[in-house]
Amino acid sequence: MLRFITLSTIVIFVIFVGAVYWVGDILTKPHRVVTGSPPKDLDSRVLTFRSGTGATLSGWFFPGFSGRGAILLLHPIRSNKRDMLPRARFLIHEGYSVLLVDLQAHGESSGERITFGYREAKDIEAATEKLKNLAPGEKIGAIGISLGAASLLFSDKHSSYSAIVFESLYSTIDEAVTNRLQSLLGLPGSLLTPVLLSQLKWQIGVPPDSLRPIDLVPQLQVPVLLVHGTEDRHTTLLEAEQLYAAIPEPKAFYKVRGAAHVDLHKYAGNKYEQRIVTFFANHL
Repeated sequence: MLRFITLSTIVIFVIFVGAVYWVGDILTKPHRVVTGSPPKDLDSRVLTFRSGTGATLSGWFFPGFSGRGAILLLHPIRSNKRDMLPRARFLIHEGYSVLLVDLQAHGESSGERITFGYREAKDIEAATEKLKNLAPGEKIGAIGISLGAASLLFSDKHSSYSAIVFESLYSTIDEAVTNRLQSLLGLPGSLLTPVLLSQLKWQIGVPPDSLRPIDLVPQLQVPVLLVHGTEDRHTTLLEAEQLYAAIPEPKAFYKVRGAAHVDLHKYAGNKYEQRIVTFFANHL
């Protein structure tokens, strides 16, 4: 009987470890898709350039009016540059130059693992320099969503920007993982957080302590618009409010009423566009 219990315990442990490894692998595996060509009705340039990590990045550039400003659009996790086209369109309509880029391990860019903004920060640095070359002399802004927002924050290019929009930005990787596990498994899901986080170091070479946006936002010296859904359960409104409190002035907080962790542009439509356009008009 004791031998049976011991064997059962070992089997359960092996299954548990295997399941946790599988979840960790799913969370960090690449999300590459063919994004195709940019829309034919827009003046565009197809780009490839190198990230500081060695990854080859794929991008689209849409030139705007001289003196209007240039904006970098950064997609969320498991997304790509094509998903950012609706935002690009209303910004292009306002005369801005726009650069869309697939972060590494996404879309048509190379890269072995998703690192929740850590290595992707090098993509931002390369994309920022690329945008400066494509739109020389223009003030530049950015919209970063979730992964894109964290990547921008972890980069060292904040001083290059005249305005930044952080959308659905997580506060810490610990809270982000816990929230997602609880949404899947209920309150007991949070018990798996330490196990999953322990994989980060050997799965992607990134310690959890390096993935804490709330520790970095106080260093920002650029106007910031924080955008967040009030019903977001992946990054709660309370966490967003704590982030906002830590951001130095000048800043603004756009709470999208009723929205969960979704595409906030698609959800809020014209109201979203008006807030974004007004923010960039004031600073670019």
